[in-house]
Amino acid sequence: MKFLKSKIEFPDIKDATSEGLLAVGGDLSSDRLLLAYKRGIFPWFEDDNAILWWSPDPRFVLYPEELRVSKSMKQVLRNCNFTVTVNQAFPRVIEACAEIKRNGQTGTWITKNMTDAYIELHEMGFAKSIEVWENDELVGGFYGLDLGNDVFCGESMFSKVSNASKAAFITFVQNTDYKIIDCQIHTHHLESLGGRSIPRAEYLKYL
Repeated sequence: MKFLKSKIEFPDIKDATSEGLLAVGGDLSSDRLLLAYKRGIFPWFEDDNAILWWSPDPRFVLYPEELRVSKSMKQVLRNCNFTVTVNQAFPRVIEACAEIKRNGQTGTWITKNMTDAYIELHEMGFAKSIEVWENDELVGGFYGLDLGNDVFCGESMFSKVSNASKAAFITFVQNTDYKIIDCQIHTHHLESLGGRSIPRAEYLKYL
């Protein structure tokens, strides 16, 4: 495992630990973040800790054509009062993702520095948000990175009302031209929607 300094570089991803940890340190500059994502690496750490860079093998992804929508969720989408938008409230979405309480977690990996970094990437045209509104209130959504290729790198999602984040994700996937959605690590929520693990080498081909 390498300790990063000011030079914007990363070790070979084959040097990652069995858990996927590749490097420690560095910064969250836009240049470093873009280089990381283009090489299949992403930051994930808790507040007040050193920046940790990961490249897990296998990688958890979703192919849009494999999206699974349950009968109950189809009914929710037909009958709900949700409006889904893109890039209408990026700062609010990432802040909501940082603030939402998650089972088994005492803190958040979406630190103030990380929030500022991804807002900058959004202003550069690389990061995008998907929002869900109900009666003009932001009730769910998610954000991630678009590197200008066939991959969307999902980062985090939130819901303030039942099924809001699912509605955001399903609507996004059903209307996307991406060939693969990078979900990074396994969650039961995304597995229920069709996410699965693939070898890291297979994922890297899309980058």
